[in-house]
Amino acid sequence: MSTVELTKENFDEVVPGPEGKDFVFIDFWAAWCGPCRQFAPVYEKAAERHTDLVFAKVDTEAQQELAAAFGIQSIPTLAIIREGVLVFSQPGALPEAVFEDLIGKARELDMDEVKRKAAESAGTV
Repeated sequence: MSTVELTKENFDEVVPGPEGKDFVFIDFWAAWCGPCRQFAPVYEKAAERHTDLVFAKVDTEAQQELAAAFGIQSIPTLAIIREGVLVFSQPGALPEAVFEDLIGKARELDMDEVKRKAAESAGTV
């Protein structure tokens, strides 16, 4: 599967909610950004290798509202949402080996534990 252009219009359709069992990787980028252009082929290759995952891209120039909602301050920024929970967000272009390792770690997350810790830090437990 290739990458999906993520917009505020299709966000709810592409990004899984709390009941979703999938997760989505989001690359926040802009055409004028050199590091974004360097990371793009790494991201595309990962999307082709991991066809069971969703890889989305947000053009921060065209989708300023969506970028603001995620608090994007520098690009590229990679975010991972799993079962409606933001489990990773970090600026910077990643080398291919590091990105592959991150994908593996995201797959291994115990989401029950993640949700429990999120509830504790929010004071809802």
